[in-house]
Parts: sequence; structure tokens; C-alpha cells
Amino acid sequence: MKTQSAERSAGAGVGASTPLIDGEARVRGRLRFTADYIEPRTLAMRLVVSPYAHARVRSIDTGAACAAPGVVRVLTAADLPEVTPTNRVRLLLARERVLFVGHPVALVIAVSEAAAEDGVDAVMVDYEPLPAVTTIDAAARPGAPLVWPEGVPGDDLEAADHGADVGGAAAGPVAPSNVANPVGFQRGDADAALRSAYRTVDLTVEIDRVHQSYLEPHATIAAPDGARGATVRSASQAPTYVQKESAALLGVPAAEVDAKVMHVGGGFGGKFILYEPLVAAAARAVDAPVQLVLTRREELLAAQPAAGGRIRIRLGAGAGGALTAIKADLTYDGGCFPNTPTGIGVQMCGSIYRAPNIDVRGRTVMTHKPSIGAYRAPGMTQQAFAMESAMDELAIALEIDPLELRLRNVSRAGDPLADGGAWPDIGMQEVLERLRAHPLWQRRDRLAAEGRGVGVALGAWFGGVDASNAGCTVEEDGGVTVHVNAVDLTGVSTSVVLLAAEEIGVSPDAVRVRWQGQVDGPYHLSNAGGSKTLRSVGPAVMAAARDAREQLFRVAATHLEADAADLEIAGGSVRVKGVPESAVPIGELAAMRALHGPIAGHGRSAPGGRAPAFCGQMAEVSVDRETGRITVHRIVMAQDVGRAINPLTVAGQMMGGAAQGAGWALCERLVYDEDGQLLTGTLMDYAVPSAKDIPPIETLLVERPADYAPHGVRGVGEPPIIATAAAIANAVRHGSGRRVTSAPLTPGRVLAVEPVEAAAPA
Repeated sequence: MKTQSAERSAGAGVGASTPLIDGEARVRGRLRFTADYIEPRTLAMRLVVSPYAHARVRSIDTGAACAAPGVVRVLTAADLPEVTPTNRVRLLLARERVLFVGHPVALVIAVSEAAAEDGVDAVMVDYEPLPAVTTIDAAARPGAPLVWPEGVPGDDLEAADHGADVGGAAAGPVAPSNVANPVGFQRGDADAALRSAYRTVDLTVEIDRVHQSYLEPHATIAAPDGARGATVRSASQAPTYVQKESAALLGVPAAEVDAKVMHVGGGFGGKFILYEPLVAAAARAVDAPVQLVLTRREELLAAQPAAGGRIRIRLGAGAGGALTAIKADLTYDGGCFPNTPTGIGVQMCGSIYRAPNIDVRGRTVMTHKPSIGAYRAPGMTQQAFAMESAMDELAIALEIDPLELRLRNVSRAGDPLADGGAWPDIGMQEVLERLRAHPLWQRRDRLAAEGRGVGVALGAWFGGVDASNAGCTVEEDGGVTVHVNAVDLTGVSTSVVLLAAEEIGVSPDAVRVRWQGQVDGPYHLSNAGGSKTLRSVGPAVMAAARDAREQLFRVAATHLEADAADLEIAGGSVRVKGVPESAVPIGELAAMRALHGPIAGHGRSAPGGRAPAFCGQMAEVSVDRETGRITVHRIVMAQDVGRAINPLTVAGQMMGGAAQGAGWALCERLVYDEDGQLLTGTLMDYAVPSAKDIPPIETLLVERPADYAPHGVRGVGEPPIIATAAAIANAVRHGSGRRVTSAPLTPGRVLAVEPVEAAAPA
């Protein structure tokens, strides 16, 4: 793996590659995850789930289960508060109907996992199977069985916080239909422009559902706390959601639920919230701590994977390659709720490239399958697979280099977004120029003659926004403690250390970070998602460090009998500029709290606007003509990161995203039969790329500072996954002449496509 970035100054600090401060603890297994936290008297909880995609629940007989050895309690929907199922979290246990295979209908609480499993086997449920729709075509057909016959009571719990809500969708309750949340943007006359275009492309792609495949499954431990409240520990990215939804179910004020997030063993957008409120209710019901850790089968069967769907893209261009029209139709499979990232997919279809005429529309189709969730840049891997494949086909039709075609049309600062807004200062052009100059692209034609294809694709992400608070305390030992209440998923702690150290003027080794990961403290970030954590937390941390520094100077000025403006911090001491012997260690100043009070800085930040980020990728592949197997030999990725606070973690994020993107491209898929049964429900069937499947990855850091962010940082986590599948598909097209329009590009799908004309020359 290789990383290239701007020149860095020697030593530790902002802009220098710095190992993760908790890296050794992670690799040595010293961190405690949710499943490691067991309180005394903790009971095990297992779910009784539906074997049908759609059925009426006639009756549930829990008698035998309740009598089973070790079983403490069996709960059904009748034992829980009745709440309106406005989203998947509030669906809880089935009351009258089950909506997907894996829908919980009861839960068993026992003294051990084994006893709980025995209790699950003893619960007898009488189902009346009902007609089910499990594909978007079947569900959208007139007269199809409705997932919600009386209309969806739903709302999207997390789209806005994840940065995937761009507006344009219908609001309020949805009329009885499986087709929901229509969204669209229009400018000019796309149909007329397509009719008059010099060249056009009409491409339809399909994408399967993909599970986030985090190493740690969903895990929750809830315990009664006080008269009515609860403490909920979980592997969640969003303690705010856990607190809010658990309190709503328990019928108590949010302040009576203490939501704590342990270390999270991978989330990627899939761990905002799922069963935490249900576990909290179970704990209150038995007045004891209760633990639920999903099995891998349960994860694949009934968690919240990334949406699949179908996207049709039509492009028109003039003889010189300028786009004249973009027309797009996006349909996402939402499962049993309509909470898909349709809006952002539609917005990006009409925004990444300039065209005077656009007509971009999308919708969600509900099916009898589990609801979907976020997965690194939700909706964008699907959108990029369609748009970037179509751009390559247009380049072939125009006989223009695919990268050159993108450069002629890519949006720049001030260009219009699909919704009528305008792009801020962005770096898409620089990203593409870095790729064009790379030797891999320069050797593209020669590699094609050797049987290898090189493809390119571009991905964009608007970036999420959130407010934050932080604290910065100077300790008697001379160290500095930064307090942030958020979830650290990606090594942000190390970047926080670098920012605080630079701002206050101490060595990074002197800074500690306390990530509270709970919502009962004074410092709070609503969730970790949407590539916004450092952009939200960073300014608050810097402000808190400045405040602490100013307090140090005020105390030191009195002690040293000097003006605060004449002081500086060096070597862990505050000293008079030019008089190094007139100094006092900052630890001693902190110890003077009885005279001056604690040295504790506070900072807060409010979102000033989004900082869009972009990642372009090239893939070098070969295709076995006999088997259809794709071998990816190399991935080169350039990303506009604004400013890399810690290039080491930035490059790691980029590589991880590309590795997951390779899974989208080559093998990962949740496959259902016509009855809604999951056919890829184990890791024997659901293929995840292993280390030997991931090719060498080269990262190129483009640094175009963004507004509204510390040091101009842009979000890093979302963009790297977006373009990989499209780049690999375009490389397959270039090297083999096969345009595969279904992801993943399995060997069977590759062989099913007849080779056509080779790709446009470089």
C-alpha cells in the first residue's frame, strides 16, 4: 500500500503521519466492547423471529417456553407499550403481521444463552401466510399486496443526521402504496436535448443489497436505573438516538435514560440504532440487566443493509463532448420502510457534471424485506455505478478519452446543483487531473493490448454537519485532557490530539482524549456518521484549547509578574518571551487552582455549511475469458481531503473504503428467493473479500481547503467507497469489451454479457 501527499514537516503535529493513540490497545485486545461488559445478574436475550416474509400472527403460545429450565420471562408485543411504528426501531415485536423473514415476534430472557435458545425453540407461533412482494417490480405492480395497507406511518430517522437528506421529497404520511417518497429536480428540457444531441447513451443498471459486514455484530446491554429509567450500553454510532427512542418506549423523559457507547467494532453507517429500545424495555420488564448480541445469521437476515435497486441514466452530448442533457430515474428497494437515500442519489445525478438540461427523479419501493440503513455514503455507490458507467459509454460513443470527457464536464465552484443551489469551493477537477497524470492512466492503451483494462470513476459526497462542545483541562502532571462527547469510529482521537496540542502549544504526547460516548455529560455530538465528526468536533476542541491557553497565560502573568501578551508556551512551561529562565511548568500553574480556580477551557462549534469531498479511482483488472472471474491488480485513488490532519489515518480510511467498494464490485450480495427467504444468510454464502482478494492500493491526497472547517478539512470516510465498483466495471469494459450492468460483477454475470467495441482510446 502506498500513500502520496504534500510534503510534511518533520516530527509530530498537524499534517504529520501519527500512529493511532489507541492502536496498540486495539491490536492487543485491551479495549472493552459491548459484549465484554457484563454486569452481575446479567440475563441473556434471544429473539423469536418469523420464518415468513409476510404473514398474520394468529397466536403465540409461550407456555412451554416459560416452563423451560433457566427461562425467566417471555415477552410478546402484548407485554410492550403500543407505539406507532413510524420507523424500523419502533416496529419492535410483531403485533398482527410480520413484514419480513426475521421480523421478531417474541423475545426470551433466560439465565444463559443456551437456556434462551431452548426457550426460543419452545415458543409456538401460529402464522397465516399472506402474499408477499419481494422485488421492486412485483411491489410496484398495480394491485400488488401492500406492505402498509393503511399507509406508511414512517419518517426517516437518520437521513438528515447522516448528511443524506437533500430535500425535494414528499413529507407527511404516505397514501397506501408500495411506491413512496418521490423526489425530483428539473432544469431546462432534457427530453428535447436528448433528441437533438450529437450522441446519446441509455444505460440501466441494477445493484443488489449489501450488508455493512462490520466485525462486531449489534450488541446491547440494558439495565434498570432508578425508578423508571435505564442505562443502555451499545455498539451504536448514535447515543442520542438510543436515548431518545429508549425513553419514548419506556415512557420517561430522555434524561432518565443513560445511553453509553462502548468501543465500536465497525459501524460504517449500519449501527445507528436497531434493537436498543427493545432491550431496554426487556430489562425494565424483568428488573435486571439484559444482554442481546446478534448472531451473524441474525445480522445478515434482519439488520439494516445498504439499499439495492435499479437506476436508468440517459446522457446527451454535443460533438465536442459537452453534456447537453442528463435524465435519470432511480428506484431503491426500501424493504418494509421507505427510508432510502433516494434524495441524495437524485441530487448527485444532476450535480456532479454540468448540463443545461436535467430531469432527475427517484422513488422508494417497499417490499417484504428488512428495512435498509446507511452504508458509507448511502445511495452514492449505487448512483456512481450508474452514472460513471454511462459516462464511459458516452466517451466510447464520442471517441473521447473517458478522463478527458469527465474533465470537460465536471462541476466547479459556482456551478449549479440539481436543486438550484450552487457548489461551494470544491476539488473535483484537481482529483481528476491527479489521476490523468498518473502513470497507470498513461499506460492504459498498452495495458489493454496485454489483456488488462484500466477504468476510472468519480465519487462525490456533500458531507454532514453537526454542532459540538468540547472541554480542555490542564492537569497537575502537566498533561492536557480533552473531553469530547461523541463516538470515535475511525481514529479521530489522534487528530483531536494533534489539533489540541497545536492550539495550546504542548507536545501531542502530553494530550489525552476522553471520548465520553454518552448523552448525560455536557459535551455532545448527536452521532458519528456522514463524515462530519472531525469537522464538527475539531473547531470546538480548538476553541477549548485556546480558552485553556488564555487561562494559563492569565495565571502565569500574575505568577511571573509579566504581561500575558509577553508569554509563550514551550517545553511544557509558560515563559516570558526572550527570557527562558523566567518560566513555570503548566502543571504547577494547574496546581494553583485554590488561588485561581481550575484551568478548564470550553469551546463550542456550530455548523457553518457543508464541505463536499470527492474521490476518483482507477482500477486495473483482467478477466478470465473461460470463467469470467475478475482479478483486480491495482487501485489508484485520489481524494480531496481539504487538509490531512493525520495523513496516516486519512490513507487508512481511503484504503478501507476501496476494499469495501471491491466487495460491492465483485462478490457481496444479499440474495432472496421469491418468497423472501435469504439465500446468502451465512458467511459461507455471503462472500466478503479477504486480505488476499484486496489488491495493492495507492492513495493520492489532494488538499483543497474547505470553508467552515478546522484547517480546511473535508470529510474522509464516505467518499472512498463510492467509485470503486464503477471503476472496476469500467476497467472490465475497457479490457474485455463487456459492459456488465449488474453489481456485483459475478463471473456468471460477466460471461452473460457479449463483448462489444473496445473502450475509447486514452
